[in-house]
Amino acid sequence: MSDLTSMRNIGKEMAKKLESIGIDSSEKLTQSGSRQAFLKLKQAYPNVCLVHLYALEGAVRDVEFNSLSKETKMELKEFSDYLKS
Repeated sequence: MSDLTSMRNIGKEMAKKLESIGIDSSEKLTQSGSRQAFLKLKQAYPNVCLVHLYALEGAVRDVEFNSLSKETKMELKEFSDYLKS
């Protein structure tokens, strides 16, 4: 199993939060997907924001989160907004 910090966009703090919700490897993050991981993070850490979701999606896709397409960012924002309602 690969360490979370070996993934793009995942630093020590994000890895620590992910591990606390049961996602302790890059394989588990990839398997759960960014949205499911974000949902769990949001439940445990209500202050996580849209940038965290972008970072998770970038990690799963192995790209810098700033490189995500406008369409992808829009879909992720809609998901994040849905969770707020």
